[in-house]
Amino acid sequence: MARTIDTSHSLLRLLLLLLAAGAGLVSATDHIVGGHLGWNPNINYTLWSNNQTFFVNDLISFRYQKNMYNVFEVNKTGYDNCTMDGVAGNWSSGKDFITLTRPGEYYFICGNGLCFSGMKVSIKVIPLPSPPVSPSHSPSGHSPSAAGSYRAPLAGLFAIAVWIGFWI
Repeated sequence: MARTIDTSHSLLRLLLLLLAAGAGLVSATDHIVGGHLGWNPNINYTLWSNNQTFFVNDLISFRYQKNMYNVFEVNKTGYDNCTMDGVAGNWSSGKDFITLTRPGEYYFICGNGLCFSGMKVSIKVIPLPSPPVSPSHSPSGHSPSAAGSYRAPLAGLFAIAVWIGFWI
């Protein structure tokens, strides 16, 4: 019986630790280019892109039939004219994941001549929101939204402290 209780406590401690570890993490979004339609000709990728919000460290993934299509990152001239101007990368696996590492514009085209059939997308990436201002720097001396934004990391730290307490 005592061994069952110890095992249960160990599992509870592990669960608390896992919850604490995940509480403070910010996850990136994986945007599948074209949604369920994927990367194919004759799709309005401008409409798709305009309905997304891209942050730094988000992913975009291109899903397409391997050996039929590909993806090239180009500059604005390459995008506008469907040329290889300013090639910064190319992918051809059929399931390509690209991390958006900086704010600004990204331009992608299909290099198999299908850019002229609409296989191109421009993406505007915005910086991650700034962390809240600490209460001592706010004009009124307190900031309820700043306090609320720290709840998850503080809860994680509390859970870790509790977990460590079980082992001491």
